[in-house]
Amino acid sequence: MQTRLFIGGAFVDAIAGGTIPVLNPHDGSTITHIAEAREADVDAAVAAARAAFPAWSRMAAADRGRLLLKLADRIEAEAESLARLESLDTGHPLRDTRGLDVPRTAATFRYFGGMADKLQGSVVPVETGFLNYVQRTPLGVVGQIVPWNFPLMFTSWKMGPALAAGNCVVLKPAEITPLSTLRIAELMAEVGFPPGVVNILPGYGHTAGQHLAEHPGVDKIAFTGSTATGRRIVQASAGNLKRVQLELGGKGANIVFEDAFLPAAINGSAFAIFHNQGQACIAGSRLLLHEKIADAFLDGFLKLAQSIKIGDPLDPSTEMGPLTSGQHQARVLDYCQIAHQQGGEVLTGGAPPQVQALSKGFYLQPTVVRAKPTDRVCQEEVFGPFVSVSTFKDDAEAIEIANGTEYGLGGGLWTQHLARAHRVAAAMRSGMVWINCYKRVNPGSPFGGIGQSGYGREMGFEAMHDYTDAKSVWVNVDAQIPPWYPR
Repeated sequence: MQTRLFIGGAFVDAIAGGTIPVLNPHDGSTITHIAEAREADVDAAVAAARAAFPAWSRMAAADRGRLLLKLADRIEAEAESLARLESLDTGHPLRDTRGLDVPRTAATFRYFGGMADKLQGSVVPVETGFLNYVQRTPLGVVGQIVPWNFPLMFTSWKMGPALAAGNCVVLKPAEITPLSTLRIAELMAEVGFPPGVVNILPGYGHTAGQHLAEHPGVDKIAFTGSTATGRRIVQASAGNLKRVQLELGGKGANIVFEDAFLPAAINGSAFAIFHNQGQACIAGSRLLLHEKIADAFLDGFLKLAQSIKIGDPLDPSTEMGPLTSGQHQARVLDYCQIAHQQGGEVLTGGAPPQVQALSKGFYLQPTVVRAKPTDRVCQEEVFGPFVSVSTFKDDAEAIEIANGTEYGLGGGLWTQHLARAHRVAAAMRSGMVWINCYKRVNPGSPFGGIGQSGYGREMGFEAMHDYTDAKSVWVNVDAQIPPWYPR
């Protein structure tokens, strides 16, 4: 297990020699200590990336793509060990890391491996005698900061399009979940990525992250995390006016209409909020139920929530593991108290499970709270297995409640009425909408939000455009000098 920084194609100790403990969220024990990147390490990594950029950007796009495809193959070959490492470090149940996290990571690198030589420019019709064409050119060195909730998968979401487009990368994983990202760095070195093209720097946000966002040698900063931190990233980026891409918080509205097929809506809504212990920006954390079916829905939904098997994430039968840190567990428990204080009704959960074997871990029961749409628990991102429930009487009220937060990342709706499905999806103020499903993602489909959920997009052609500049080239194809040319 690598625990050092990855700079210039080699694993190296941190210049200041500091380390960070990495804890097992199942029992609070220390897995290992990793090197702590600070400002000097960021400087070294940016220098390595800048040195590697000319050759990497000039490399044939198909050759860059082949390296990404080789990496995808290696990830699939190492699937079981990567899944276990991710579960150990994050608390994701092994059934999810095996079935979702690792396959999605390989698929994303494979998608962008195939995309590398398919990023086309264009020819613009202009005046007679001139040719105007537009090229997509890489930005240069990209700083990337990924969060702790899906570290393996987000590594591919960030690095895949950046590398395919010809950029070099300095990536900072979250200090509490860096292990799978460091393993990806090992695999990248093994399949032949040139030194300096990718650099991995685990470290704290207020030191390594801040310096990366401020660094004049970084041409773009791509950040996934909280809205509050995203604002600080924007401020830090102002020094050299670097491009900024933000994927921030969410408060997903999950609307169940009176004509919904309830068994599917109940199961899909449980996945929307309890998958990965609710630690997802796109979680369906606000259940909006039509008043005619609210009781029937809740009867099934509460039974399902109470039946979820909570336990050791390395046990293949576990359905929900611990929250990723003790600090975050305390934060989510605080929101359970806030719900009480504002008159909300906790319908189930609201406390750690009373199981001795789990008492040292960062566990929380699936929690369902009845609350008013204006309550704090319906407005603020809790980021845990915590869902608020409100009711509505008609489509207009459902849309009003759905659009009644500062966020605009993802949302969903359940109905068998085709026209309603499209009408409501169009009216929802959200970067993504799921109809009769929730939390579907694919490397070819753009992922991102609006409002306080950020701007820019992960994945798809939009991501490739976000990692390139449009260069307009004009050519005089007429041999004669134009009559207005100065003499």
